[in-house]
Amino acid sequence: MAWSNEQRAFAVETYFSQNKSIVAVQRALRTRYRIPPRNPVPDRKSILLWVENFRACGSVVKKRVGARRTVRTPENIDRVRRSILQSPKRSARKHASALALSNRTVRRILHEELHFHPYKMVIVQELTQRDWQQRVQACETLIADLPHDARVLFSDEAHFHISGVVNKQNMRYWSGANPRVVHERPLHSEKVTVWCAISSEGIIGPYFFEEDNRCVTINSERYVNMLQQFLAPQLQQNNFGVVWFQQDGATAHTARHSMAVLREMFPGRLISRYGDIPWPARSPDLTPCDYFLWGYLKSEVFKTSTQNPTRLEGCNSR
Repeated sequence: MAWSNEQRAFAVETYFSQNKSIVAVQRALRTRYRIPPRNPVPDRKSILLWVENFRACGSVVKKRVGARRTVRTPENIDRVRRSILQSPKRSARKHASALALSNRTVRRILHEELHFHPYKMVIVQELTQRDWQQRVQACETLIADLPHDARVLFSDEAHFHISGVVNKQNMRYWSGANPRVVHERPLHSEKVTVWCAISSEGIIGPYFFEEDNRCVTINSERYVNMLQQFLAPQLQQNNFGVVWFQQDGATAHTARHSMAVLREMFPGRLISRYGDIPWPARSPDLTPCDYFLWGYLKSEVFKTSTQNPTRLEGCNSR
């Protein structure tokens, strides 16, 4: 049993006052603290240990001798540093196991001694140095030339890959500075290709590019077919009225046939490469689709993994 310091002190005091009688100490404890007859009292070994501690250090509790032991030594800090620099993508738990240290110790060394931070992976598109100025100019042109009351229909396609699940919560890069790690995925994998458009009036879509229930590459012919057979009826059915249409500079979008159809559908109101208002290259994050919509949809779709493109399409439809 765990005996309080008060009970231990009383036992030692009684031991000396009762001529070092263990039985007398046990009886006095039972009476003083009203210990029921069937409940145990301190045994002879415990009482003598308390007496010995009192004689040695003046306390019934044995005091720790020497400095407090720590594992955050300069040697262990250096071991953790070298291990992290060698394998920065390995988890702290695996580093701890390899170094025979506790997970908590390794994390405290990383944060408090080395000042490292577990940077989260970010999926980005590469930009050239010229792109930055072109993006600024495009935004300034939009602000200057676009009517204040214009309703803009931002459009885009996205691929939902079977191998598209990326658990960024379990992906960390331990470093003292942000390493700007990016994610690479297979070039060719089964996928579903989806098109949609979004504006202040709502969303048009999704539209799936497929033939015979199989995903197909977007070319100008298929893109024009989508514009005429899907987008035009949707605009009329939903009473969108006069809108400006935005698209990026993909080859299928800017082909002669595609641009001719778009100029007919949106005369003087086309935001595109070679359009009425130019759209800069490599600028997906300037549109609501890439800035928000695709990321949100993919986070919902890939909550559960699937190896079936048809089921993937069903997730997107919802």
